[in-house]
Amino acid sequence: MIDKRLESATATAPATVSNVAVGFDILGFSLSGLGDRVTVRRSRREGVEITGLEGDVEVPTKPQENSATAGLVTLVEERDLSFGLEVEIEKGVPLHSGLGGSAASAVAAVVAASAVLDTPLTLPERFHYALLGEMRACGNRRGDNIAPALLGGLILVRSMEPFDVVRIPVPHDMGAVVVYPQLTVDVRQARALLSDEIDLQDFVVQSANLAGFVGGCFRDDRSLIGRSLQDLVVEPQRSHLIPGFGKVKQAALDAGALGCSISGAGPAMFALHDFDREAEQIRDAMIAAFKEVDTEATGYISSINGMGAHVTERGEVSS
Repeated sequence: MIDKRLESATATAPATVSNVAVGFDILGFSLSGLGDRVTVRRSRREGVEITGLEGDVEVPTKPQENSATAGLVTLVEERDLSFGLEVEIEKGVPLHSGLGGSAASAVAAVVAASAVLDTPLTLPERFHYALLGEMRACGNRRGDNIAPALLGGLILVRSMEPFDVVRIPVPHDMGAVVVYPQLTVDVRQARALLSDEIDLQDFVVQSANLAGFVGGCFRDDRSLIGRSLQDLVVEPQRSHLIPGFGKVKQAALDAGALGCSISGAGPAMFALHDFDREAEQIRDAMIAAFKEVDTEATGYISSINGMGAHVTERGEVSS
């Protein structure tokens, strides 16, 4: 039998909702049906090279500046690889949307690259190199998009170093609606708006809401989840960046949503719902509310317990 190694691999990684209202920088979940696709090939040339870009968004073409390849540049250097990496990127997640576009590219690239290495990366290593790509795009290290894109489902990032994440069980039949208005919010600008100080009482209430949300997920208690999905800290500071935010949120709640808030830094908004039969009416109500303020929007209906990043295509060559 002849041993074989992978010459190339293609991986997909899902879009994500981060923060989930009460878990700023530590809580996120993956979305189904929306993601990025990255192909990585071994190359005789040294270093990392972007050989293809597809999608309706403009992204940097220099490997050290692109979220998909920034981590791979460091990977090649630290592993002292005897080969280079050629990378093709297919963007499916809009950038500056609040749906984890940079994280999806970074994670898909690292998962594909791991598959062509002689020694695949461990899970903490995948997280580490993908985080470098996210940091290049957003200017700060945060794992609430990276972790759910990598693992799928609803994830709590307890620590980035050392790597320590917790999978939160999602109640049966609970899903998400995401509505993306046709405008952009710069992540760095949205973060710059946030105050470095928080009122002690707000901290206490926010901590209780986070604990209540996680507890509600473990207990399959929809009422507790709905009561807890209230952000007193970040949402009030960012909501003005989204036209008609209050109208859209109220429309979602009136249509039966358990809760509604900003996805990541926005402008996308997410709503959690109890049963699939409610999803379409919540989506339509949110889109209609955006139209009332002359803003076109696109809606997605998704599971929360979707797949994380995985290899979809393999190219083999005899060693």
